[in-house]
Amino acid sequence: MRWSTYLSPADRREHVGLLYDGAIRGLPGPGTLTGLLGDHGQRLEQARAQAMHDPVEVLPVSAVRFRAPIPRPPSIRDFMAFEEHVRTSATALGHDVSPVWYEVPLFYFTNPAAVRGPSDDVPVAPGSGCFDYELEIAAVVGRAGSDLDPATAEQYIAGYMVMCDWSARDVQGHEMQGHLGPVKGKDTATSFSATLVTPDELEPYRVGNAYDLAMTASVNGKPYSAGRLRDIYWRFGELLAYASRGTTLIPGDIIGSGTVGTGCILELSRVHGADSYPWLQPGDQVRLEVAHLGVIESTIIAGRPVRPLRPAATHSAPTHSAPTHSAPTHSAATHSAPTHSAATHSAATGALNPEPLRSGDGSTGN
Repeated sequence: MRWSTYLSPADRREHVGLLYDGAIRGLPGPGTLTGLLGDHGQRLEQARAQAMHDPVEVLPVSAVRFRAPIPRPPSIRDFMAFEEHVRTSATALGHDVSPVWYEVPLFYFTNPAAVRGPSDDVPVAPGSGCFDYELEIAAVVGRAGSDLDPATAEQYIAGYMVMCDWSARDVQGHEMQGHLGPVKGKDTATSFSATLVTPDELEPYRVGNAYDLAMTASVNGKPYSAGRLRDIYWRFGELLAYASRGTTLIPGDIIGSGTVGTGCILELSRVHGADSYPWLQPGDQVRLEVAHLGVIESTIIAGRPVRPLRPAATHSAPTHSAPTHSAPTHSAATHSAPTHSAATHSAATGALNPEPLRSGDGSTGN
């Protein structure tokens, strides 16, 4: 099944719709896709039957304005699960990949209020001259769970979407010098493709740690990024297991994969040079596509001006200049924080060692 949230031309309200045979078959509104989650798929099956046999409207895709499938998610966790991206970034900066990256799948929380649809314009983050895209895939949590087993946690996934984590690299690099974040560097917009694709639709493409889906990006028609989901190091089941450790995931929570290898300008420019891959500017057309999942196609527009926090004369902190494509991504590879071995942690705190996500030392890539 392929589910969407769209703006109905009949009443100008958000409706949930089933994409079938090139058309959206709408359900009565108001309603949310999150409201159809929370069980083992029975609500989605009932909604599918209604959409097929008694839709409130049937619209060609060309007549529909899509929202993100989950326009107001409870939370968004964005991970860093592709080893190629981490290694390339680390090598370009003269670092080794931190061992912590192989011990746990690292993530940060991003802004649920900044969700954008698949064709919405995206403003440059205030004050940024180094604006970037990140080509990712997101999973949506279908039912509540805590302390999930990595071997079975994928059963809690309702479906997948294309995701773009828009990033202000200069802002990000500056604020992360304070050893917290990313914060405003990734706070302006996160885009998603038009449909939530249920796992059964992707099962024919399953291989390795995930699915064999081609992931591509272009800017103004020029090919930029190319990777495959099958190359992911941390499986989505492991991402959900770690995210749910000591807490509860709820229906509608979004789990981002992080950037696929070559999947952002920051990485491409480090390898091939800034002249070949300049930062995004207002007017640029960015297209991200994942086979069998969907497309994000956005126009970059000018952002809002920065409103100073204090009058210029009352603070003396240095301003941040635009980096030469060296701002860190949200990855362990770009900082040198020491690792914390289980033995040291146990001795220092008396805490029990947590259950590992994988057997073995996890020190080699796929």
